[in-house]
Amino acid sequence: MPQSSASSTARWGLHLSLLAGGIAVVFSLQPHLLSRGVFSPSQQSSSPIQEDGGVQTYCYQSVRTAAASVASAAGSNGYSNKEEEPNCFSVSPDGRFTRIFSLGDDEVSEEADGADGDVGEIRPGHVLPGLWDGHGHLIPYGEFLHSADLFGAASPVEVRRRLRAYLDANPGVGSKEDWGRGIGWDQMTMGGMPFADMLEEDEALRGKYLMLDRVDVHCTWVSRAVLDLLPTDLPDEIPGGEIVRTPGMGVFCDNAMDLVTSLWPKPGKERKKAFVASAMRELHKVGLVGMHDAGVLPADIAMYDEMSHTEAWTLRVYAMLECPERNTFCPDEAVQVRHPDGMLSVRSVKLFADGALGSWGSAMIDPYSDRPDTSGSLLVNASTLTSLARSWSAAGFQVNIHAIGDLANRLAIDALEASLKDLCPEDGQDLAACQSRHRFRIEHAQIIHPADQQRLHVIGIIPSIQPTHATSDMAYAALRLGEERTRTEAYRMRSLLDISPVLGSDFPVEPPNPLEGIYAAVTRKSPHTGTGPPGYEGGWHLEEALTLEQALDGFTRGVARGAFMDGKAGVIAEGAFADWIVLDEDIMSVGKEKVRELRVRETWVGGKRVYAREEEEESSREERKEDL
Repeated sequence: MPQSSASSTARWGLHLSLLAGGIAVVFSLQPHLLSRGVFSPSQQSSSPIQEDGGVQTYCYQSVRTAAASVASAAGSNGYSNKEEEPNCFSVSPDGRFTRIFSLGDDEVSEEADGADGDVGEIRPGHVLPGLWDGHGHLIPYGEFLHSADLFGAASPVEVRRRLRAYLDANPGVGSKEDWGRGIGWDQMTMGGMPFADMLEEDEALRGKYLMLDRVDVHCTWVSRAVLDLLPTDLPDEIPGGEIVRTPGMGVFCDNAMDLVTSLWPKPGKERKKAFVASAMRELHKVGLVGMHDAGVLPADIAMYDEMSHTEAWTLRVYAMLECPERNTFCPDEAVQVRHPDGMLSVRSVKLFADGALGSWGSAMIDPYSDRPDTSGSLLVNASTLTSLARSWSAAGFQVNIHAIGDLANRLAIDALEASLKDLCPEDGQDLAACQSRHRFRIEHAQIIHPADQQRLHVIGIIPSIQPTHATSDMAYAALRLGEERTRTEAYRMRSLLDISPVLGSDFPVEPPNPLEGIYAAVTRKSPHTGTGPPGYEGGWHLEEALTLEQALDGFTRGVARGAFMDGKAGVIAEGAFADWIVLDEDIMSVGKEKVRELRVRETWVGGKRVYAREEEEESSREERKEDL
């Protein structure tokens, strides 16, 4: 999901105006949460074991220190059989693990004796290292939480119904100064491409300023009021984009979206802070302790840096810089950030090669099977992409390139290969050694020609993959690509394991729940329905499915490696950041079909509990009582 330029920052944001009261609610929740101990280290649990020097110890029914089972990773964990698997760990005041060990019920009580009156116990639940999302969009997700949700809308009638409800709940939104926003429409499920006058059929929507992003956020559908703001002499062609004119005007894709997004009223700093706060809270509910923010403007990075020193900042963020003008070199605005506590890091840049498959925007070597008149489009030409990659890598940045189509992936590999040759001329042709230090990435890496897959393996370029993209696209991927390209090029996972893939979701394009991503990676079925497409009901191209341990690794240690955080994140180990989640059941014991049903009980970041389901549910019950 590419981010937009200064004139098109809104492309990936669902820049929707909130009521002043709505913003106040978001901020007013923070002290309420602090008072309940959700963000407060002083109320971390009912019964931690107090130790000398402020160290606290927690014991659970089980603790998995890494994605791989303890038995299979005995060499690194020091445990050789199930009886010796750890179920306790200690956390230092600065939020790091200091000791991982095993205790029985009696031993826990003995350990707690004399500990400032606290009573130790084995707490209910099963612990995993904190999960990360390797590719998401923080501010746009916060905006989505306050926008019209159009995901799954099966007709224009349903879109209009949801928009009506959204406007009713947000009086004043939809004006020229305060556009209504939404995300999630899909022409594949709505029966065809929408156009502006479709919205005019509802009297409540007439004259409203509405901008609605497609499910992949590579096209936007606007209302007649927005369309009327544009000049009448729109160009016939937009390099790297498309103005959709059939069945009518109203949809703009990829670079053509700039025509519309340059007009919308941009959200201010305080509103963005509200988006961030609400987004972090929701992400913790699904067990996320950190994320790679795939495209953040310099001004927003400065805001992140400011927020990261406050109690409101509870999620670890590895941000990829994006210039105000997309696909450019802006060294004067490029600031690297590396906080010692790991709460904010900026040392990478995001570039964009092409658009998305669903809107025929991904750049293909050969034409689309269902639209032989087009091969998609590049958002930037090959020479410029290579020049940008070389400039950014020379400036000391990790280079991450969005590439979906097989042509885009080929050119991304070319650009990264050229950059590695610049960086490590002494390595000769051994670019893998150079890549292991610089860790360049391809974001999405969805459709890759077999010859280019081999190049990835040889060089070791990291693929950043979203498993739920495969299960969302499987309904139409073969239509776009044909059976042969689908079978040999598309949505690789297992065959890329040797180059340490980073796994994520691309939220808000997909839901951020990493357990759904793990389910999709393991079963190659929809986490929403539990089935594959016709002919693949048992799983779509299962030859590329991962094991449960491999999928967990992609959301923990794989993401850590992609952010230069090896040994610090994605594991429960001495010296690592004390991030963990608690599930009701052991994920390795429930069976893969139940993974999508698992719920997060608690989420901890740096030794602080940032989410507790029990307290959340109790708060909801109290609010319902007050409403009554």
